Amino acid sequence: MKKLNNITELKPLLAASVKPRVVITTHHKPDADALGSSLGLHHYFLKLGITSHVVTPTDYGEFLKWMPKENEVVNFEEFEGKSAELVATADLIFCLDFNALKRINNLGKLVAESNAEKVLIDHHLEPEGFEDYRLWTTKASSTSELVFWLIEIMGHVDLIDEAIASCLYAGIMTDTASFKHPSTTATTHRVAAVLLEKGAKSNRIFESIYDNYSESRTRFIGFCLSERLQILKEYSTALIVVTAEDLKRFQIITGDSEGLVNYGLSITGMKLSVLIIDRTVARKMSFRSRDTFPANEFARKYFNGGGHFNAAGGESMDPIELVETKFKEALNTYKNLL
Repeated sequence: MKKLNNITELKPLLAASVKPRVVITTHHKPDADALGSSLGLHHYFLKLGITSHVVTPTDYGEFLKWMPKENEVVNFEEFEGKSAELVATADLIFCLDFNALKRINNLGKLVAESNAEKVLIDHHLEPEGFEDYRLWTTKASSTSELVFWLIEIMGHVDLIDEAIASCLYAGIMTDTASFKHPSTTATTHRVAAVLLEKGAKSNRIFESIYDNYSESRTRFIGFCLSERLQILKEYSTALIVVTAEDLKRFQIITGDSEGLVNYGLSITGMKLSVLIIDRTVARKMSFRSRDTFPANEFARKYFNGGGHFNAAGGESMDPIELVETKFKEALNTYKNLL
């Protein structure tokens, strides 16, 4: 029987004299919340004397590699054998910042087949239900905030040190877009305040993530805003379409397009901003919206996606020109909300 949102039942498992073997994983191409929550939880388990390993399904951006113990993260794509062994021998698998096993690519099959009990900590809509334990709500600003709640529920806020605080603060800061998204609550600010008191350095974390661009990434962003940005005034929508040739020209690596979709919403009058990128294997899409436009519903209906109400993702196997055309046609069906 599922122990949904009854995370307190983990207490005896974590406090047992024989400590569980733990694997922590998160979604593919982890962002700061995904990696920050994972590493924050990892540091917490170390404080409890629990052996844990963070296994990511893919690589991630260079701007996240300042996080304490990031160098110990196991990338499934690079170390498939080691990852499989860790998952197969785990007693508990913590699944952070994703709601369905498909979000961890080929690692999902190994997690599904593992005899370990699964723990979901997430704030996305419509969790799949593969887990045995769940700490879930869409009212949390981020998964990093939820990890703080977990530590608080376990009665261990006193164990939070600078490493834990820094990882969790990074996740909260980025998933709230520096505390400006509607998901930012009074509780979010209280959690952030505790993390600052525990040693997180907000200015250094901000600089490490946002003021750490390579020259090629900076030029790429400028190019996209100058040459690839379309303003669809009839729909109050900003659209950026990036081709495979663009990615090659600017030598784009994982993480270089992070945050690009947000620029569209900074334009006066825009209610929806969309980024379409030709990743060769598939066309990836990011959606950001204001107010009452359901980005997640739109992504799910037309582009095999989903996510939060105002922030979602999708993908298509069609050629990028066809994806762009399909997107513009789909906008017409939501014109009354734009």
